[in-house]
Amino acid sequence: MGPPVEISELAALGIDEGALLAVAIDPGGALGLATVGGHRTVPTVDPVRELAAIEARWSPRLVWWDRSAADLVAAGGVPVARCWDVVAVHRLLVGGYRADAGRVWAHLHDLDPESMPTMGQLDLLQSADEGGDPADPVRPDGYLRPEWLAGAWRGDPGRTARWARLALETATAQQAIIADRTDADRVRATANAESMTELLCAELAVDGLPIDEGEAIRIIGEIAGPRPTAIADEERAQRRRDADVLRHLDAAGEANPVNLRNPAEVKAMLRRNGFDLPDTRAWRLEQLRDTSPLIDALLTWRKGERIATTYGYAWFDEHVSGGRLRGDWSSADGAAGRMTASAGLHNLPAPMRPAVAAEPGHRLVRADLGQIEPRVLAAVSGDPALIAATASDDLYRPVAERLGVERDVAKVAVLGALYGATTGESAGALRGLERSYPVAMAYLEESAKRGQRGEDLTTVGGRRIRTGSGSAPDGDLDRAIAAAAARGRYARNALIQGAAAEFFKMWALIVRRRSAPHGARVVLCLHDELLVHAPAGAATRVAQLVTDAVDEAAFYWSPDPAVRFVTDTSVVERWSDAKG
Repeated sequence: MGPPVEISELAALGIDEGALLAVAIDPGGALGLATVGGHRTVPTVDPVRELAAIEARWSPRLVWWDRSAADLVAAGGVPVARCWDVVAVHRLLVGGYRADAGRVWAHLHDLDPESMPTMGQLDLLQSADEGGDPADPVRPDGYLRPEWLAGAWRGDPGRTARWARLALETATAQQAIIADRTDADRVRATANAESMTELLCAELAVDGLPIDEGEAIRIIGEIAGPRPTAIADEERAQRRRDADVLRHLDAAGEANPVNLRNPAEVKAMLRRNGFDLPDTRAWRLEQLRDTSPLIDALLTWRKGERIATTYGYAWFDEHVSGGRLRGDWSSADGAAGRMTASAGLHNLPAPMRPAVAAEPGHRLVRADLGQIEPRVLAAVSGDPALIAATASDDLYRPVAERLGVERDVAKVAVLGALYGATTGESAGALRGLERSYPVAMAYLEESAKRGQRGEDLTTVGGRRIRTGSGSAPDGDLDRAIAAAAARGRYARNALIQGAAAEFFKMWALIVRRRSAPHGARVVLCLHDELLVHAPAGAATRVAQLVTDAVDEAAFYWSPDPAVRFVTDTSVVERWSDAKG
């Protein structure tokens, strides 16, 4: 292959700032490009370098089929400003998690996705020559060829350009669908954000989360004991952890040993010791921690057991290297659209947080959106009283004053309304919410009713929320009623969770763009919390732009400009140094 292609050679394609430019990246030696003005292949040993030159010259909106292209771009360090991820947009518009290029194509061409041909499939009803031209990615029956989906376009310059052209056709069809909607501008903005978030996920996977390896090993060792060299070592460490709980049973006269890893045995053990509980969930036991040294020891044991088993030496060896914890990231969980991650990145227990530390000469900027769900509820419902409450840094205080209850009771009531909980100590406050915030409560109730009927819903940003069938399973009325109630609870929460996820992603993307000139990188997106790794000299400035980005995200996202969104932002050396 020769030197990089001359930019002037690509001008005939009509590449322009912000315009769609579809790409097919063949690491083996080609870059396929397609615009409304035509398509061509650039032969090159480094297609990502060619793409970087195009991005620097024109800054188009890069179109690609799926995350595989984003992974190559992120690994190559290309600072992409705009993109359109066909699969990510499909998940937004259609709902659910199952999506790939073949499924997207089938959906747009009114074909049954469940009937897509697969590799190695032999249709005995047609002869081998009835499959059309293998060089054509579209079969005579309208489906994409499975071999093309599996990468048969690579290694052939003509096919590489054709694959890019198909991506452009598909993206254009998606944009036409969005343009026909009454909320087209908002959905288009969400589609752009979903695409860029998938790229951010690729960057998060490449960069990893900064980890002080020595501190991580110290924490694991303190809880799990020395690194085991044999199964016997693990068993001894396990018995030692168990003994801190079981000694309380010996004092109570328990005759038989209890398997602390068996919830049924733990529940029975607690009942014998005066605690008749419906389950042994942590939040329930936390309410009783101060009443019994046994429960206090059990909760402490659980935290230690989690470190020793899930976040122990094996976890460290598998996921931590070069001072970074790396895992796979996704822009949407398939339900409400929240970001997800593997390798424990979304569930790192508090005792491990001291190990999350900035590298020398750097700081962590940690920011947490305050009470995001009720503020989102105010925005999407338009309830004037709840909107007024968002003016407070602590939204739950004006709500408590309006209801005439303690602040903690008001918080439980609001969260209970969002999650569909209608019993317990907050039941009376819930009735007060219905009187004091009727618009917001009606919004949630209508969402729940639609979910109970099995209707799909749509977030304010345009994400389709699938609730499933409303029919009775096997004609069982009781099961049907229970299933409908579960769908209702899911629907009311998914609409708010989905909208909150849309707000969070827009915020994270603004931070990504604004902080890059300062040498800072987003390294963790945790539900409503961001960690940004920044040079020490720029950390204060980055912290301010992170806070300012909340208002910018609200300007672009919020259906009601009067709703106030807040964040708690701090500059720290270790994640554990941050408050909250």
